Amino acid sequence: MRAVVYRGVNDLRVEVLPVPRIRSDELLVKVAACGVCPTDVKKIQHGTVPPPRVFGHETSGTVVRVGARVKGFRVGERVALHHHVPCLDCHVCRHRAFAQCAQYKKTGITAGFEPAGGGYAEYVRVMSFVLPGVVKIPGSNSFLEGAMLEPVNTVLKAVKRLDPRAGDCVLVVGQGPIGLMFTRLLSLRGVNVIASDLLPARLRRARSFGARRVLDGAAAGFTDRVRRLSSASGLDAVVVAVPVSRVVGEAMNLIRGGGRVLLFAHTVRGAGCELDPSQVCVDEKDLIGSYSSDITLQREVSRLVFSRRMDVRGLISHILPIERTAEGIQRAASPTSNTLKMMISPGDTHCPANLPSR
Repeated sequence: MRAVVYRGVNDLRVEVLPVPRIRSDELLVKVAACGVCPTDVKKIQHGTVPPPRVFGHETSGTVVRVGARVKGFRVGERVALHHHVPCLDCHVCRHRAFAQCAQYKKTGITAGFEPAGGGYAEYVRVMSFVLPGVVKIPGSNSFLEGAMLEPVNTVLKAVKRLDPRAGDCVLVVGQGPIGLMFTRLLSLRGVNVIASDLLPARLRRARSFGARRVLDGAAAGFTDRVRRLSSASGLDAVVVAVPVSRVVGEAMNLIRGGGRVLLFAHTVRGAGCELDPSQVCVDEKDLIGSYSSDITLQREVSRLVFSRRMDVRGLISHILPIERTAEGIQRAASPTSNTLKMMISPGDTHCPANLPSR
């Protein structure tokens, strides 16, 4: 089978690998679509994990082989995959810190080498411990929507950690695919969303995803405009969906006492930022983070995506064949006005090279 193999920093090669062999308690899935995730982009560009690997974890496809001991799945079923599933029984799981669970940190989907997602390949092996996260895709929905379940899950988990109230005023910094999902899910909760970005096209898109106000993040007087649009006491919360450290301190200054700043994009270690600890202590401002997904939210996520209350179709700007995966990684790393979610389609060669922006 064809697969995109990570051989070093910014070194991706289309190679021929053996189709994975499955055990009696596993599935083999033919990949139809796999989203390009910012965490994979950072791993590829910063070399944070050793090669060789096959990345890609926002995956959907068709079941082509079912292990003899697997129940509940049949060959031919269309499924969305979930690569991280916690044990639900250890100390951190009992505290609902699922991303810190030792089992969770093991990737359960692979196309070969060290398990790393494997979606940038034609076939993936789905291990037994992640089978509880596999979701069947309804006939009225597409593989592309199925591949978006995992990123929507990560954002819904973060929104629940933020725990906003209806009527709250929340600034979402960054309106890429992740920021737009925050804007939509917060607006569904009755939150007044102020969306900021550097690209006018993304600000226009933010309005269609539920933003009440949109602001150019590079415009002069940005913080003053935010203060005018929020309540007299400040914002209730800020979601930082861009990996820019200076924004963290600015966000802490913009929220009211008792407000919250949620970090979502700071996934590369070593990026320092200056904070005034008295804001946390005296002003009781919370600085919180959220990373990766929550298996207990899969049903809720499926309802949101497949009902199209969270219509992910408007987030997908490009579908690329497997040979152009490196291009997709580069486009995701350096977005332009017409770039949102990049999708890799290893198996469906009839897919167009790109979709026009909506």
